[in-house]
Amino acid sequence: MIGLPDAVTTCLFDLDGVLTSTAEVHRRAWKRTFDELLSRRDPGAPPFTEQDYVTYVDGRSRLDGVRAFLASRGIDLPEGDDTDDVNAETVHGVGNRKNERLLRVIADEGVTPYPGSVRYLDAARAHGLAIGVVTSSANGARVLDAAGLTGYVGARVDGVVIAREGLRGKPAPDSFLACAAELAARPSATAVFEDAQAGVRAGRDGGFAFVVGVNRAEGTAREDQEKALREQGADTVVTDLAELLEESA
Repeated sequence: MIGLPDAVTTCLFDLDGVLTSTAEVHRRAWKRTFDELLSRRDPGAPPFTEQDYVTYVDGRSRLDGVRAFLASRGIDLPEGDDTDDVNAETVHGVGNRKNERLLRVIADEGVTPYPGSVRYLDAARAHGLAIGVVTSSANGARVLDAAGLTGYVGARVDGVVIAREGLRGKPAPDSFLACAAELAARPSATAVFEDAQAGVRAGRDGGFAFVVGVNRAEGTAREDQEKALREQGADTVVTDLAELLEESA
């Protein structure tokens, strides 16, 4: 009754863009951070675009996103370390700058979960399915608390856990496999819910039973994103998780 194969006992959800609307906050923080960096280095450089976000940043860890985008523009910065000041011209400095902006927005505006996602979490819990959250963000716990979703979650693998355990970031499936293991779930009995192309690929390459692509793109980009999610391995694509309930009603 929740749009999944009968064999599925466990659901692993990405956070930003799947359960909460914070993906847009991430996009704005990345754009401002990268545009400022680009303008300092080359005032005539093209700005950071939506396609840049999808291709180089979405679904990846913060530092991997910085590295990938800078490489696409031929920019080589020293790595630095996690103690770098937000104004440091290092990979860690750029990441810290973006994160500072993100946390300021969360503190000022709070976090809103998608109503359809809350409905789906309620349905999954009512059906006795185990629930985990897998996110590249190091702010996973903070976002879940701010959105009032922590009580649904039996296991969380976020950017902090990924770094601590030395897991490869998405599109590698390591973080999803780790969360499934924490819930004592086999991949063959687990569904993955992702809005990022890298995350969908991770779900497919991890051998999970069912991969749901969540397409939050708007306008003319929606059709392109649906195609890309399917090409990366999504078994189905929805614009809101509640659609899965409606399809099975």
